[in-house]
Amino acid sequence: MYKILIVEDDSISYTILKKNIEKISSEILRAVTGVEAIEICRNHPDLDLILMDLRMPVMNGQDATRQIRLFNKEVIIIAQTAQVLLDDRKMTEEAGCNDYISKPIDYVLLHELIKKHCN
Repeated sequence: MYKILIVEDDSISYTILKKNIEKISSEILRAVTGVEAIEICRNHPDLDLILMDLRMPVMNGQDATRQIRLFNKEVIIIAQTAQVLLDDRKMTEEAGCNDYISKPIDYVLLHELIKKHCN
């Protein structure tokens, strides 16, 4: 069971994502902005996984990931985005994400990515 932070500004997307990972999580936290994600990571150093939306208000996912990596290099971060651009994968890797998944999310693939990185 994993302690997971979902960073997602869209409530419907958050609810669907949460429902699809509840069975593998011991606790699910939520951040709506990158700034909130950083604060939650500081307050919960025992996080196993962050599902990081790339396009958010206040601070985007790449910038939030860069900030998180300054103090937590161990947590697994999987980027998620609805806008699939050729450079997105490279940009997420450069920011410090462990992997990338596009929206709409294929939940079989998401569970495979979580197993790959969290086991």
